[in-house]
Amino acid sequence: MLSRRSFLQSAGLAGVALCSSPLVFADEEASILLSEFNYGDVELAPGLAQTQFEQTQSVLMSLNEESLLKPWRLRAGLPAPGPDLGGWYDELPLDKTESGGHGFAPGHSFGQWISGLSRGYAVNRDARTRAKIELLLGLYAPAISGSFYTNFRFPAYNYDKMVIGLLDAHRYAGLSQAYPLLHLTTDAAQPHLPPRALDRDAPQKQWRASVGENTTDNYTWDESYTLPENLYLAAQHGAGERYGQMAGRYLLDETYFDPLSENKNVLANHHAYSFCNALSSAMQAYIVTGSTKHLRAATNAFEMITSTQSFATGGWGPDESFSAPGSGALYASLTHSHRGFETPCGSYAHFKLARYLLRVTGDGRYGDSMERVLYNTVLGAKPLEPDGRSFYYSDYNADGSKSYFPDAWPCCSGTLPQVAADYRIMAYFHVVDGIYVNLYLPSTVKWISANGAQVALRQSGNYPMEGKIAMELRLSRPSEFGVRLRIPAWSGSTRGAVIRVNGSPVPASVRLGFVTLRRRWKDGDRIELDLVLPMRLEAIDAQHPDTVALLRGPLVLFAMTEKAPRVSRRQLLASFRVPGQDVWKVETASGGLRLLPFTAIGEGRYRTYLAVS
Repeated sequence: MLSRRSFLQSAGLAGVALCSSPLVFADEEASILLSEFNYGDVELAPGLAQTQFEQTQSVLMSLNEESLLKPWRLRAGLPAPGPDLGGWYDELPLDKTESGGHGFAPGHSFGQWISGLSRGYAVNRDARTRAKIELLLGLYAPAISGSFYTNFRFPAYNYDKMVIGLLDAHRYAGLSQAYPLLHLTTDAAQPHLPPRALDRDAPQKQWRASVGENTTDNYTWDESYTLPENLYLAAQHGAGERYGQMAGRYLLDETYFDPLSENKNVLANHHAYSFCNALSSAMQAYIVTGSTKHLRAATNAFEMITSTQSFATGGWGPDESFSAPGSGALYASLTHSHRGFETPCGSYAHFKLARYLLRVTGDGRYGDSMERVLYNTVLGAKPLEPDGRSFYYSDYNADGSKSYFPDAWPCCSGTLPQVAADYRIMAYFHVVDGIYVNLYLPSTVKWISANGAQVALRQSGNYPMEGKIAMELRLSRPSEFGVRLRIPAWSGSTRGAVIRVNGSPVPASVRLGFVTLRRRWKDGDRIELDLVLPMRLEAIDAQHPDTVALLRGPLVLFAMTEKAPRVSRRQLLASFRVPGQDVWKVETASGGLRLLPFTAIGEGRYRTYLAVS
């Protein structure tokens, strides 16, 4: 039985390897960065991930354009026909509640939905999707106004979403008008942004001295420290150096990146999602400027989050807050809160950060973390509904359940479509001499090899319910390259993995969590990976070793019960899968107990952690 910290420490010495290896800046040797595939290069097979993508795209396509533009038009003093969208999204006097309330963040997700549609178009090339984006941009253009950001709760938050939306409309939907609209949006927003990044937890007087007329009570919830990532991306993709210069001003160095780079844990009491999201800005600062300080900050913070802040599911931030290590806050949340992890938003931030770190280091432990979060949190989210009902929190309470957020169209309704599109660019990466297989999702990826051969790798299997993964290569002509397979740390390195090529076992050694198969591949070659899926227990923290979660491979198995069962460690580890079902059972002192992965839970009550004898 392992605590979360000791499990991660036993997973390997990848962090030591990173620190002891020479760092290569992206601008000195670009090949050190693993490259992402394009969205359209990867086709997901039918399954949970593809269903979630299709469902979120359908909701975005159904949204009323007049409703989407209404907050922008009202704040610009323009006629604003059409119905309100509802929930957080509308421009009206705020009816404040604990969950935000009607009118909490007018227009907040507009940019994210343009981003989600643009990424969706890059996947499916559906002309209707592109036409929807083009229509929305045309309606948005006359509504761009500095009045939108005047006396507004979250100017940086909304501007950040518009940057990524317009950037993605240009990059993925090929709409040239997006960059002129980005410039107009920046002109409108910039006078209402603080001159530098302001820490969300800075004293009120610092905020009022920096933000001028923006003095609404909620202004200190704005997230200017997340701006650099998308501003750096805008500069890199041709929007103009103006954005790169802006990005540097909003790096939260003094109170965040500087101490993190020195391995000082300053996460406690910070807003979990946005401060994790800010670490992607640190990664962009490293990629663009070569700042090793920012790489160290992101690397150290990732280790702190995964080893001191995370539940067994990979989720973190109960009540949307990081806590002091060793404080017992995760354990206390099991009975005091039903808000364990801000799921679509948190997974989006986690995936981005892990993806950056994997690309820079080539270290498979970041893929292990992505896999854990994928299967135990966001892939099991309740579907986004056309009326704005959204899954927000994963509930790790001792009396847990899945439910929709009280308000329509909260922040997670903006990130879920982006997350669902991004599964494709998380699954595989490529370098000059081959491909990295990071996630074992049934799918097909296509690319051109170094000798010009057209290559397709098709992946199949029922992972992670089963450990057998099959891959078939189709090539227009034979080609030599490497296929790198991630071997999860929980499998015990190559001790828990059998690899065959065309039916014959092949010897393999793991380096930084990947095994490399290099050969001259030909059409029809097959790769089989058979991973042992060990049962193990992870304690909530070191202070409570008898409160544990049961895992099988990357999956947490949730106990479907309202009452605490009387169960031992040995009994839990003896849990067995019901043949042909995604259900596990175990006999306990209080009777039979049924366990499910998060993706299989519907409306029932469940427990993430159990007290064991």
